[in-house]
Amino acid sequence: MLIKQKKIFKLDWDKTNGMIPVIIQDHLSNEVLMHGYMNKDAFLKTQKEGFVTFYSRSKKRLWMKGETSGNFLRVIEITTDCDCDSLLILVEPTGKTCHLNKKSCFFLKNNYLSFLYELERIIEDRKKNNIKNSYTSSLYQSGTQRIAQKVGEEAVETILAAMKKDTNELINESSDLIYHLIVLLHDQNLNFNLIIENLKKRRQ
Repeated sequence: MLIKQKKIFKLDWDKTNGMIPVIIQDHLSNEVLMHGYMNKDAFLKTQKEGFVTFYSRSKKRLWMKGETSGNFLRVIEITTDCDCDSLLILVEPTGKTCHLNKKSCFFLKNNYLSFLYELERIIEDRKKNNIKNSYTSSLYQSGTQRIAQKVGEEAVETILAAMKKDTNELINESSDLIYHLIVLLHDQNLNFNLIIENLKKRRQ
């Protein structure tokens, strides 16, 4: 499994007494999921197997996140800070990360990106599972042509709201447009993160 590393780094194990603090972050939503520690063995195991393994200070042993719950953290990218005495690992989580059955161990309100990611997860679920009385599921049942048509309709309504200078209507129509656009992207097996990455390239 290929794991991206922003640079070849030499961790300062002496400075941290052999125990490096690690921040785990969702690679799509950027939400901070948890904090833990790694010794050299845990770090090497994480690199080799592609799933986050910590050193449990309470159990006094290596501990792969998800070994009991099944909620694993697949590594996407590993980087360090400027002093090479802490790690940031971007992951693709399986299930809820926190043992309290929450996505994150930190009690923070969702940011805009994490909300958008959660919305995409719901939309993808409605795509895969035909949920009764679900508007999203009914859109997928109607096919690509109808979904694309709805994007066009909402785009026109957004333009009309702007021309009327109706702020509330513009917010509502823009919300409808973005929702239907995400539905269309997932219909084509794409996600909004790809759009964000493309926009980031264009700003350069």
